Parts: sequence; structure tokens; C-alpha cells
Amino acid sequence: MSTVSEIEDALPKLSPEELAKVEAAIRRVQRERGVGIIYDDAYGIWTNEDQSSVAAEAWRMMDA
Repeated sequence: MSTVSEIEDALPKLSPEELAKVEAAIRRVQRERGVGIIYDDAYGIWTNEDQSSVAAEAWRMMDA
């Protein structure tokens, strides 16, 4: 089994606090790598994935 699959399988079992820690760790690694970050400030980071997700939702709403 791959590490990504193991992580995905474990996520639903984590508490909200544990999920927040995982998210913070992911964001920290993204900052360290600097890849895919569009914007980074005191409030957090905005990634290519965030931008794509918002754009997809906007298009979904306009199509409805």
C-alpha cells in the first residue's frame, strides 16, 4: 500500500484537532518547497489547487 493511500485511509479517523495539525504540516511543507503557492501571508497560503477549486465552483454556479 502506498503512503498516500494510508494517509487518505487514516484521515476520516482523525479528530478535528488532529486534522488541523495535518493541514498545518502540509501547508508548512508547501511553504518550504514554495511550489504551487500563488499568495502567502499572515492569514495563510493560496495555492494553485485553491484557485482551481474556487474557479470550478464559480463555473458550477454560473452553469446552474
